[in-house]
Formats: sequence, C-alpha cells, structure tokens
Amino acid sequence: MPNQPQPPQNPFADLPGPAQPSRSLRVVVADDNPVVRAGLTALLSGRADITVVAEAADGRQAYEAAHQHRPDVVLLDVRMPGVDGISALPYLVGIAPVVMLTYSRESEIVQEALRRGAGGYLVHGEFTADQLVDAVRDIKEGRAHFTPTAAGALLARLRQDQLPTPALPEGLGQSSNATAYGISPSANPHIEPQQPHSPANFAPPPTQRSPISPENLSQVQPHVGQSSSGWTTHGRPAPDRSRFQLSTREAEIMDLIASGMNNQQIAATCFISEKTVKNHINRIFAKLHSTSRSEAAAKWIGTAPDSHRGLG
Repeated sequence: MPNQPQPPQNPFADLPGPAQPSRSLRVVVADDNPVVRAGLTALLSGRADITVVAEAADGRQAYEAAHQHRPDVVLLDVRMPGVDGISALPYLVGIAPVVMLTYSRESEIVQEALRRGAGGYLVHGEFTADQLVDAVRDIKEGRAHFTPTAAGALLARLRQDQLPTPALPEGLGQSSNATAYGISPSANPHIEPQQPHSPANFAPPPTQRSPISPENLSQVQPHVGQSSSGWTTHGRPAPDRSRFQLSTREAEIMDLIASGMNNQQIAATCFISEKTVKNHINRIFAKLHSTSRSEAAAKWIGTAPDSHRGLG
C-alpha cells in the first residue's frame, strides 16, 4: 500500500496561541428614570471592556439583579420609589462595589452613602462620559471616585467637631422601606441573619465602611471647636494658614493630605492626574518648608511645635 502523503508541518506550531479575550467588566445600572438608564447603558455598553448585565428601576430590583448576575460594579441612584438607594446600599455592598450616580447633592446624603459602604459618589452634571467610564473601572479595583460636590461634603465632614448621624430628608434610608419590599438580612448570603427575625424587630445589616468613609477620615483630624475668639485646636489658637500662601487648590489638597489620603485617592477625589497632584504637593512642601507629608500635615493642622510661630 503506497505511503499516504503527510500533511505539511505547521512552521508556527511553537508560537503561543491567540490571547484569550479578557472578561468584560459587568455592571448593573439602577435608576428610576428610564431615559437615564438607557443613556447610561448605551454609554457603558459602547466600551469594549464593559457589559451592562441588568437594569433596575428601584432598590429591590437592583438587589435582585445583583444577586442574580453578581456584577463587578453597581451604579445606584439615591431617590427611587419603593426601596430607595440609601436603603438598599448596605445589602448591595455585600455583593459588589457600589458607586452612587445621582442628582442628589445634599451633604448629609453623601455622608450617609459613604458611611453605608458606597465606594464613590458622582453627581450628574459634574463629570464627563470618559470620567464616568474611568470611575466605573476604578471602583472595581477599589479606587474611590468623588465629584466636586461629594468631595466638598467630605471636607466639610472633616472640619466638624462632633459627627452625629445626619438626619436624611424625605425619609430616605429607613429600614422599614427595605423590609416592606421583601429585602431581609436572611436573603443576603453575605449578612448574618438576625434572631429572632420579624419585620417589627428588623435590624439593618452591619454597615459596610468605605476605605474613605467620613468616620475613617475624621480619626486623623484634630478636634476643632469654635470659641468667641475664633477657631481653636485642642484648646490652642488654630495656626494662621494664610501665612502659608497656598492657592485654593493647594489648600484643598493639603486638607486631603492631612486626612490621610494618598496621591491616588487625592487624584480621584479632585478628578486630576496623579502627576498634577505631585506637582501641587511639591509646591505645598516648598511653601510649608516641609520635607514629608507628616511634617506638612502637622504644620497645617497645628500640631507641629512651630505651628503658632513663624515658618520653620
């Protein structure tokens, strides 16, 4: 029997195979406005690495979609019928990182959203399409994002003396909202059920804390009070910051440095690049005659030995 012809040998057999496409970033969009939902879905779905796996019109639908699809990020509105975003937030953060995407700009809502575990807070009208996409990608990696209104609320929180739980407007964040619409701690596998369990004695799940929550930030700020003679720090007159001659942006960044944020977090909060942050910090150090973040922070908040004298 004649020899069968052999197929030609592949000269490229030793080369690695084609790269496997990376898994796309999966997103749930929750907003009661169908136009907003459609716009966000179209915007995000137009990116090769992002897939909108579900849409939701209220907090309960958002929880059901997140529980079913296990997304990488949830975009969550604040004011929605039935279960509002603040009420649903503690349940959602046990499943996926959540970024608030809303028209609600009240500082008490920003603070409560961060206290309940939101990884970012974006106010409509304060970001571009590309910035939103960058924020979604960063939130998945644990990098926080805040638009100017939310960043301002954080700074205001830092400067407060006492930090009581804020009173939310319009009954937002009520545990009864979630219970009435069928969300209970036992429904979430990430949350220990309460015993005994009944709607009348419902207890909300343990609060998830954002790495940049107001409580965490406030721990590195001095206790500041106001007396008839002006602001005081630990009973001493506050340092005269005007002598440092920082610009408005430099003062904002110095506040964030004193709060304990790193360059990446500052860049995300201020929506600027890390290179720009470094340039600002170099100028700040020169004006404060400091060589380290800790030294600059000590002079800024008034704990350095020379804070109430001339520059050292």
